[in-house]
Amino acid sequence: MAHSRILSRFLFKRFFMGVGLVLLIVCGIIFSVTFVERLPGYPTAILALNDAWIRLVEYVPLFLPLAVFMGTLVAYYTLTRSSEGVIISAAGISPYQMARPFLLGAFIIGVFATTVINPYAVGLRAKNITSEYLTLVDGKIWIHETTDNEYTTIMAKNLTLADNDLIFHDATIFVQDSDFKLNARIDAPNITLSESGLDTDHANVFDASGQNTIGAWKKQTKITPKTVLNRYLQPDQISFWQLPGFIKKMSQIGVPMRGHIIQFWTLLFLPLSMIAMATLGVAFSQTHQRRNHTFGTKFGIGILTCFILYFLLNIFSALGANGTLPPLLAIIAPPLIIIAAAGVFIAGFDTI
Repeated sequence: MAHSRILSRFLFKRFFMGVGLVLLIVCGIIFSVTFVERLPGYPTAILALNDAWIRLVEYVPLFLPLAVFMGTLVAYYTLTRSSEGVIISAAGISPYQMARPFLLGAFIIGVFATTVINPYAVGLRAKNITSEYLTLVDGKIWIHETTDNEYTTIMAKNLTLADNDLIFHDATIFVQDSDFKLNARIDAPNITLSESGLDTDHANVFDASGQNTIGAWKKQTKITPKTVLNRYLQPDQISFWQLPGFIKKMSQIGVPMRGHIIQFWTLLFLPLSMIAMATLGVAFSQTHQRRNHTFGTKFGIGILTCFILYFLLNIFSALGANGTLPPLLAIIAPPLIIIAAAGVFIAGFDTI
């Protein structure tokens, strides 16, 4: 029993070393490229570094399954190259027993990504909200408010978050009465939405008769920065911990939530997806050779397989998002299929 625990800790350490090495290389490349790309658009290198870090954290969930797969291959390769894998097999340890620490490590990575990395990434993005994080129509932001006797429509090319206020850039506001007659049109380079309503220091205001006035303008509204973000942010802009309550609240007012439900199930079963990729990595790593001379070939085929699986996972997610498949089935079916297929391969290899 003691020897089994020592071996498990050894393999557990090797797995995290493999995944860590892959993450270090991939993150380094992405961070460097993003920093160089963003540097001309910022006055200081510090701001460019901050933006590159935010982008990197956004990309982590995208390549994390690939990193787990590649890390598993690297860990098995180092075991085979050092003959440690041969010794472990000679001791009567089956591929299933040898894979357990890897699967446990993958599960821990999935849990950490869901409960820590996702909320952290959402928190970083919340401090840097722009139009690219919103669902746009014709390349513009459209927000509509209806009251008993008036309609207010906001159109803007971009927005930013300043403290707790939203600032709409290159904005136009249309104010209509209950019969949809235009009462006023307001054009301004910047309009601020706060808890008290809309206001700007410089606006061109056209009334119903076409008269134009220039100056400060303000209007009380029911919409607030929080309600705008809650209504228009995309599913990946809401953290895992906030998604259940958000889905419940928005469903009660009739807002379609299928995309948010897909996002919630995706994050909840991310540990299962990590286990699936680790299992696939174990399957690709099986060899009877003392030296794994085919590692490069297997590695290349494995990477290609990962991209194909990533494409299939997106297809399943799309089928769940448009209602063709139940959201839960669309998320859990692909990793279960991967685990089953990889398990069958490992079992067949073990009996050879």
